[in-house]
Amino acid sequence: MTIPEDPLHITLSIAAVERDTGIGKDTLRVWERRYGFPMPGRDANDERSYPMAQVQQLRVIKRLMDQGHRPGRVVAQPMAVLQQLSRAEASVQAGSEAQVTQEHAELQAYLTLLQSQDAEGIRLALHQALSTMGLQGFITDVVAPLTYLVGETWAQGDLAVHQEHLYTECISTLMRQAIAAIPSAAQTTAPKVLLTTFPQEVHGLGLLMVESLLALQGCRCVSLGTQTPVRDIAQAALAHQVDVVALSFSASMKPNHVVDGLAELNALLPNDVAVWAGGSASALRRRQIERVLVLSDLASISEAVDQHRRTPKSDANKAALVLAA
Repeated sequence: MTIPEDPLHITLSIAAVERDTGIGKDTLRVWERRYGFPMPGRDANDERSYPMAQVQQLRVIKRLMDQGHRPGRVVAQPMAVLQQLSRAEASVQAGSEAQVTQEHAELQAYLTLLQSQDAEGIRLALHQALSTMGLQGFITDVVAPLTYLVGETWAQGDLAVHQEHLYTECISTLMRQAIAAIPSAAQTTAPKVLLTTFPQEVHGLGLLMVESLLALQGCRCVSLGTQTPVRDIAQAALAHQVDVVALSFSASMKPNHVVDGLAELNALLPNDVAVWAGGSASALRRRQIERVLVLSDLASISEAVDQHRRTPKSDANKAALVLAA
């Protein structure tokens, strides 16, 4: 019998840390010099080697920075302080939402199942919610807020990575099964949509949520999954003769990756391909991006589809659909 390796003794290279946290290599090196954190060891090749405890701390730092905290205020802080800040941010966010107490209590039941390692229980509970509420209600009232809550709980250190992965797998399986069960319309005025993410974006739940809602609107969807190179996205759009290219950008995406990638995609796509946008990446909120329609929330998807139905294709502006992750 092989004894599994203790996760606390695992170390990651600087490239692996960049992929895991979304914090660039140059930034990690600058923080090391300026703030004394992270403090990696060295491997046999004298390359930086980061303990998992530091990687977990970097994840929380990245999430706090996405919420508006400056590096100088959080990078040098111990984990206990970072978790306290993260919990405070979650409380502020929760206090600004209507009916949050009741909704949080309902969502907490799912979270408790995750934290208790009850894999079968969380699957059954989510399946029952889908069966009771229907796909649209399940997406808007369970998946979207629960995904946010799972992310916040993980950032606070109260949910393990394997538990977050279990949640993602359960939700993804349910949504894919529900999408497959939606009858496809042979003829429809709704757009044909290509869904994917840029190479730097690994999160795919946003794509599945939007694909579900688009399918309910009668759209024909072609999903490439995550991390598709920009040129391949353009080639796929032409090959599948789609009306819309749909991209998912989470808060972990760097602004320059969002803006530069969209500019490159705009140059490659023909003008008769429609463009829509949404998502939690900060770059989508800070500036208007040429030829990109930013969808503010999941509810705005149906409005975009209705507008597309009313707009002659020859008059449609090209749009890159950036979907909430």
